[in-house]
Amino acid sequence: MATVQVRYIVDDVDAAIAFYTGQLGFDLVMHPAPAFAMLTRGDLRLVLSAPNPSGGGGQSMSDGRRPQPGGWNRFAIEVGDLAAMVETLRSAGARFRNDIVTGVGGKQIILEDPSGNPIELFEPLLAEARLGSRP
Repeated sequence: MATVQVRYIVDDVDAAIAFYTGQLGFDLVMHPAPAFAMLTRGDLRLVLSAPNPSGGGGQSMSDGRRPQPGGWNRFAIEVGDLAAMVETLRSAGARFRNDIVTGVGGKQIILEDPSGNPIELFEPLLAEARLGSRP
């Protein structure tokens, strides 16, 4: 059951569904309209919205600004073998913003979904950096 929800603005909901379910192991929960879908992966619920003047999470702001994909805020997915996952994703045509970098707690790389939204792939090197670890 999901306990955290993130909304991403995407250019093409169908392309985003294919990417997240086919490449990153998300499950499609619902896709009731062309401009909206809900997916899950473990505790994460990912809501996808296309810019949409009819309402919902993709509607314009009161000052006229339209939602758009991109930015630097992101969620992270923990992986066991980052290098192998990157190789698999690159072979499938995925785009990355950088190369693998190693920090204090682990290795990471920033993957982009089809609309340019960032997803951090993270391989912990320290037990304390693993999801579910307790200090």
